[in-house]
Amino acid sequence: MSGGTDISQRISVLTSHLTSSSPMASEKQAALVATPSDANVPTIFDKIINKEIPSTVVYEDDKVLAFRDITPQAPTHILIIPKVKDGLTGLSKAEERHFEILGRLLYTAKLVAKQEGLDDGFRIVINDGPKGCQSVYHIHVHLLGGRQMNWPPG
Repeated sequence: MSGGTDISQRISVLTSHLTSSSPMASEKQAALVATPSDANVPTIFDKIINKEIPSTVVYEDDKVLAFRDITPQAPTHILIIPKVKDGLTGLSKAEERHFEILGRLLYTAKLVAKQEGLDDGFRIVINDGPKGCQSVYHIHVHLLGGRQMNWPPG
């Protein structure tokens, strides 16, 4: 497959992901065509951090940014990302030097959950790799709440 065709296919799947009536199926499709990127390649999250793409920010400090997911899987669905990727494209790429930011991401999830009124519970999800349904290679935490979660998750 040529590079241009590959990019067109990825754009097509990602576009359908944003407009599909079946978000879970399109999320899986997006993850399957996403290419695990080099740590230095900018992602859509880098564009959100740089304010090149608009987002609904719910929390921000010098290390992390939290914003509402554009294809929510629950009444509350917020993505929490580090502002500096530092090679951390996914949890499987974590090194000891990432210890602080990983803790910061989870602590921020707790703060945002409280801010969002999720006192009766919430779920944290970190997708990793194609089979983990990761579609953006910039580590991120999904904070889901506002409804009863099911188990097993899928």
